[in-house]
Amino acid sequence: GFKILLDVHGVIHGPKEACVRTLEKGHLLAIAPGGVREALFSDEMYTILWSDRKGFAQVAIDAKVPIIPMFTQNVREGFRTLGGIKILRSLYERIRLPVVPLYGGFPVKLRTFIGEPIPYEPNTTAEELAAKTKAAVQALIEKHQKIPGNIFRALMERFQTQKKED
Repeated sequence: GFKILLDVHGVIHGPKEACVRTLEKGHLLAIAPGGVREALFSDEMYTILWSDRKGFAQVAIDAKVPIIPMFTQNVREGFRTLGGIKILRSLYERIRLPVVPLYGGFPVKLRTFIGEPIPYEPNTTAEELAAKTKAAVQALIEKHQKIPGNIFRALMERFQTQKKED
């Protein structure tokens, strides 16, 4: 039943060729280059954990489409993980199963910011495009996220009534 739900919502799990076909059809595609590793082991410092991931950039190059960087403010305050425990990280790296406990579900204020598109350039390599994308996401983090992230502050932002200038 879960596969039907994923299909209805257009969720795909690669491979690269399926992602390229989706983009060539004119559809949008959201890719999280940090994947599960970043979701489990990132913290309130909002460090990007992409390692040397560049497959997302190659998909954009193959489909000849721009990359649109995005960042959601306070996203790591909604749920927290115990990913700082080294044995859990080494266990994940060995068996690739998300065995890291998480807690939260805090009703924090989330706002998503869309960056300027990084245009398709035929002579750009996947490594260069990945680096440009990482820099663009980092710029969005620096502009829109108070670091270190704080659950209480993110909760209180729900009650702010004045408009922000961003």
